[in-house]
Amino acid sequence: MPKSPLLDQVGLPQDLRRLEEKDLPQLAAELRQETIDAVAVTGGHLGAGLGVVELTIALHYIFDTPRDRLIWDVGHQAYPHKIITGRRGRIRTLRAGGGLSGFTKRAESEFDPFGAAHSSTSISAGLGMAVARDLEDKKNNVVCVIGDGAMSAGMAYEAMNNAGAMNSRLIVILNDNDMSIAPPVGAMSAYLARLISGKTYRSLREIGKQLAAHLPKFFQQRALRAEEYARGMMTGGTLFEELGFYYVGPIDGHNFDHLLPVLKNVRDAEAGPILVHVVTQKGKGYAPAEISADKYHGVVKFDVATGAQAKSKSNAPVYTKVFAESLIKEARKDSKIVAVTAAMPSGTGLDLFQKEFPKRCFDVGIAEQHAVTFCAGLATEGYKPFAAIYLTFLQRAYDQVVHDVAIQSLPVRFAIDRAGLVGADGPTHAGAFDVAYLGCLPRFIVMAASDESELVHMVATAAAIDDRPSAFRFPRGEGLGVTMPEQGVPLEIGKGRILREGTKVALLNFGARLGETLKAADELAGFGLSTTVADARFAKPLDTDLVLRLAREHEVLITIEEGAIGGFGSYVMQTLADHDALDGRLKLRVMVLPDIFLDHDSPNAMYAKAGLDAKGIVKRVFEALGKDVAAETVRLA
Repeated sequence: MPKSPLLDQVGLPQDLRRLEEKDLPQLAAELRQETIDAVAVTGGHLGAGLGVVELTIALHYIFDTPRDRLIWDVGHQAYPHKIITGRRGRIRTLRAGGGLSGFTKRAESEFDPFGAAHSSTSISAGLGMAVARDLEDKKNNVVCVIGDGAMSAGMAYEAMNNAGAMNSRLIVILNDNDMSIAPPVGAMSAYLARLISGKTYRSLREIGKQLAAHLPKFFQQRALRAEEYARGMMTGGTLFEELGFYYVGPIDGHNFDHLLPVLKNVRDAEAGPILVHVVTQKGKGYAPAEISADKYHGVVKFDVATGAQAKSKSNAPVYTKVFAESLIKEARKDSKIVAVTAAMPSGTGLDLFQKEFPKRCFDVGIAEQHAVTFCAGLATEGYKPFAAIYLTFLQRAYDQVVHDVAIQSLPVRFAIDRAGLVGADGPTHAGAFDVAYLGCLPRFIVMAASDESELVHMVATAAAIDDRPSAFRFPRGEGLGVTMPEQGVPLEIGKGRILREGTKVALLNFGARLGETLKAADELAGFGLSTTVADARFAKPLDTDLVLRLAREHEVLITIEEGAIGGFGSYVMQTLADHDALDGRLKLRVMVLPDIFLDHDSPNAMYAKAGLDAKGIVKRVFEALGKDVAAETVRLA
């Protein structure tokens, strides 16, 4: 670890508060470099953290954390926060097995009062903490830092509306990091922010309100409106004022001379909810990240000197890109196909679609609920919407999936990315529950791609379904390297396939565990166990004939899926029970993700821990047969 004269003195925020204000710019430079050096080793989110270095220092310098609650929305910008809250020694374990989380995590530190990895939750959580504080007559502050991108989600405004109505003492920092809200900031705006956040101005404003209260109703309303418009012309923020927040800003989020006085003022204010509008630059202080903020939002390991990110050694295509290219091919043939994303155009591959079909691609912001119902509206008019949403984020829109899509049987196509375990992002981004919560909806078609070739065909299948909703899931990362079709061909609905014929053991795969399933079949063959490998393709409608045949012709039937209990395996068991096929002869086992939230690690390590790798499948077969793998290995040696 390189020597950092000031940062070496800061183990915890109380150490930071012993420094003089004039030393803070140097500390910021050292903290920024430490963040860059750490993420170069670990990979992770870079640009957002670099943009809030000064803000992070200023917040811990002014507020008495952890007594004062500091909540980071999403939490991906909290690496500098982790470094100065006792976790610098472990910062190079970020996102690795047994290491620090890439997001805030309550179990990790008392300085993380709320765990977050999804957007727009901070104000709701902070209001809950503020109300709990007031109920106990405590005096600590609650500070929520939310990015302006997160302000596109309705949940943030629901929370602000509630906070304004309750008039709770709550501080919200709006981190505006792409100038989407703020005009250019400078000395005058900083002066105005200090002025209106100060006690003198607030007192004069309160006196004005009290005087207006004695005027006739007509003049009272005019006086208050004039004051509001005057402040709006100077600073902006009328929307937040309408929600009941006292607006301060915009101020330069990289200038301590601007940050510290304003934060002191709002800390000492006796007012209700306050919003401080801070303008920052994403990737600040690292040239490659400043020039290309999107590419350095999330990074793999990289060279600090050049900014060059490590490249994959695999030649297999990435599932997300396969989806995007397949959808583009379908859209060339059908002008009714449109694509919708909720603020993840590059993450879902729809940036490629948008380049070719700019008028047929819609980014609705961080608003998954709106995205789903928006797609439903498009479907009513004969269009073929593909909602490309990460599985973990689709959970936020479940009511809309049920009420606005499923009940009306509208043909919205859900392209569900990041199915299964996702590695370094951990449990907040894992995709485990969709098969259970979509499969229970009447007439819903649920598919899972077992490899990249199957994904191409499932895109074509979804495009051809025009009488009901459908979903196809696929994992993060690279495919198996199989031969790719030139064009997708619609699959027969509800029909699986057999890849390998055997006589004793049947492995029925659903989803992207197919590669490990085939490896397990090879290992079982080495033990003399003739094994059938089947790929279900569909959880709903289920291939009943295939399931019954496998049960009838084999002694052992194992279902394998990268999802939670209640999904594909449960549907298989239901089918077998309905057909009186669960007799004493058949040894049936269902392999699902364990009933815990698995901590972040490499995907391979996580699947091994879950027992969903080839070794785990072989072990489960032997358990069904009442045998021990190790003993059989010794016997055959």
